[in-house]
Amino acid sequence: MNQNLQLLQNKVCVIVGASSLRGIGYATAELFARHGAKIVALDIAMNDDVAKGMAQEIETNTGITADVLGVQVDIQSPESCNAAIKAAVDRFGTIDCLVNSAAIVNGKGMLSIPSDEFDQMIGVNLKGAFNICQSAIRIFVEKQSGTIVNLASSAAQRGGGLVGGPHYAASKGGVISLTRTIAREFGPQGIRANVICPAMIETSMLDVLDETRLAGIIDAIPLKKAGRPLDAANACLFLASDMSAFVTGATIDVNGGTHIH
Repeated sequence: MNQNLQLLQNKVCVIVGASSLRGIGYATAELFARHGAKIVALDIAMNDDVAKGMAQEIETNTGITADVLGVQVDIQSPESCNAAIKAAVDRFGTIDCLVNSAAIVNGKGMLSIPSDEFDQMIGVNLKGAFNICQSAIRIFVEKQSGTIVNLASSAAQRGGGLVGGPHYAASKGGVISLTRTIAREFGPQGIRANVICPAMIETSMLDVLDETRLAGIIDAIPLKKAGRPLDAANACLFLASDMSAFVTGATIDVNGGTHIH
C-alpha cells in the first residue's frame, strides 16, 4: 500500500470486541492495520493465542506484519478497563483511538425478560461502553486529543431489532446518548466521539435467523444485500481518521437503507 494512503500511520488504536474473526471488531483491526495503526485488541475471550491468531490472519490477508497487543478485559468492571488501557499505554506510550464493538444480543420479548438478563444486557452493552470510554478519556484528556467510535444498532432507532429485544434496543439507545454526551463535554479538549448504527451485517448475530427469514429480510433492504463486517469497519476508519476531523456527536447508519429516517 502507498504510504501516503495510510490514514492511521503510527496511531495506537484500541478495539474492543475483537476476538472473533467473523466480527466487526476484527474487521476493524485488520483495516486499521492496513492503514498503519498499532492494534490493541480487547475482549473477554482474549489471550495470547487469540492475539497471535489475529496477527497471523492480518498478515495472511494483508501481507502486513501487524503490531497487535491482546488484552483480556471485562468491560463491566471499571478496574479491568483501567488495567487494559494501562497495558496499552505501557506497551505503546499512549492511545489515539478507541473503537468499542463489544456487545451481547438477545431477542426475547418484553414480558419474557427476567431482571438478571436485563441487568446483564445493560451491564455489557451500556455500562461496559461507559467504563471503557471513561478509561480511554482519561488518557485523551491528558494529551488533549483522541477519537472514540462506539457501535450501537439500528435497533436503538427503530424500537427493537431483527435479532435484538427491548433490553438490547434500550442498551444501544443508551450508547447513542452516551456518545453524544461525550462529544459535547470533551469536544473543547480535542476529543471526538461518534457512533455507528449497523444492521444486517454478516456476523454471528445473524446465525439465529433461518435461511427463509434471512432471505425475506434481505429482500426488504433497499440495497438488496446484507452488509459485510468490512462495511462497518470502513465507517469506523472514516470516524477514527482525520477525514472526519470536523465530525463529532454524529450517528452513521450502516444498514443498506434498512432504516431510512
